[in-house]
Amino acid sequence: MLESGRFIRRRTLLQVTALSASVWVAPLVHAQPRLEKTRIGIAVPGKGELHYLPLTIAEQLGYFKAEGLEVELIDGAPGMADVSCGTYDQVIASQARGQGAQAFVLQGRTPAIALGVSTRAVPNFRGVSDLRGLRIGISAPGSASHLIAHRVMARAGLPPSEVSFVPVGTATLAQGALRSGQIDALCNHDPAMTVLEQRAEVRIVSDTRTLKGTEQVFGGPMPAACLFAPPEFIQKHPQVCQALAYATVHALKWLQTAGPRDIVKTVPEPYLLGDRALYLASFEKLRESISPDGILSPEGARTALRALSAFDPGVAAARVDLARSYTNLFATRAKERFRA
Repeated sequence: MLESGRFIRRRTLLQVTALSASVWVAPLVHAQPRLEKTRIGIAVPGKGELHYLPLTIAEQLGYFKAEGLEVELIDGAPGMADVSCGTYDQVIASQARGQGAQAFVLQGRTPAIALGVSTRAVPNFRGVSDLRGLRIGISAPGSASHLIAHRVMARAGLPPSEVSFVPVGTATLAQGALRSGQIDALCNHDPAMTVLEQRAEVRIVSDTRTLKGTEQVFGGPMPAACLFAPPEFIQKHPQVCQALAYATVHALKWLQTAGPRDIVKTVPEPYLLGDRALYLASFEKLRESISPDGILSPEGARTALRALSAFDPGVAAARVDLARSYTNLFATRAKERFRA
């Protein structure tokens, strides 16, 4: 009986210990990390534009909320909020100016910009050398579209001084500038370029909406749209940045298999520009440019620095530390979690 009693007491003790372990361990496994703050503004210059589609998807499908965040997408320039959405070359330029920024999740693995020549203004266009003397529309001075037009000419041996760069904005304004004859060529984002292309109003000269086209322009991968923030913000809010990376990579994975019906059901109606078929055609043009996993490659960072240094004397003269311009820590965790 004594031995039997000891056995019973021992078995009971083990059961209690196991129960206690389950009570304390389970929250550690399933609990969401405590966020440093829950309300976040993300500055997005032209939030309805297609190259920022992953953010729209994350917002519309509730991926930010699922990570415990209340996110407001602010239509404005980088710097208007704690976190910004823009191009990676902006991050490099920021560091060159001594301001400092760090990208922490990639959305676009190509710039998703095309250069087209007006079929009316230059009906017999034969090659890049024919751009000489033309007025080329860009979204703004120093923008990604300006960089790409500059790069296309440089690779063809045509000095940028041989053309005139005209700021025309994006979307409707850019199309209007071409149709009214204010410019002879246009370097811009979709859906503007697909609209003009489908209506035979432009002939595409260079296309970074594809991996191949990007390789031809830059000689390597050229990362573009990304989320970035001041290093101090990332250091003080690592759980917020991780949550943003989780939501973004979740959206990137969704976009890899999304069909036309999925897109039009999810994207807000005003973003579709009143023409769903045209919007979907634009999406298919740049589907390849969407990052599959949010990771920014070292090779891509080097390509961006080379291109920007050739374009901007200020960057060329600065000591840019690429290792500080981006981190894959958050995107790698998100990739593992969502098997992207």
